[in-house]
Amino acid sequence: MGDWYWIGVCCGLGVGVGVLVTGIVAGSRLVLGAAMLSAAAAGILIGLGLGEWDEAVGGAVGGPLGVLGAAQVVGGALRRGGTRFGTAAFVGLAALLVAALAWVPGLGYLEGLAVPALAARLRRRGGERYAGLRILARD
Repeated sequence: MGDWYWIGVCCGLGVGVGVLVTGIVAGSRLVLGAAMLSAAAAGILIGLGLGEWDEAVGGAVGGPLGVLGAAQVVGGALRRGGTRFGTAAFVGLAALLVAALAWVPGLGYLEGLAVPALAARLRRRGGERYAGLRILARD
């Protein structure tokens, strides 16, 4: 495989790390900037571990994109009543899936585009807290 494959893999793995870091901090807006920096640093380390500087750039770009995309999902889940641990567990599983899909040729690049695009779509469609069965208790 050529360099394009490994750059895409590092970008996808960086997105996975960014999603994982966001799940760990679980929606705290104060540490979101630090999460972006740590995801970029982890992406650089992944890129240098798998290749050279061009792979490191792919990982450095993918990390913050993963944080950007997952922050909207995590924040929305917590605003609507999700617990921090449960949200972190599900986001961690999603991060593993994103990292696994990064090894498919071309999907690492697509993850770098799709995760923030999904967050932008969720931001536009974001609703209020789900009423669930609480609406029946008003009688």
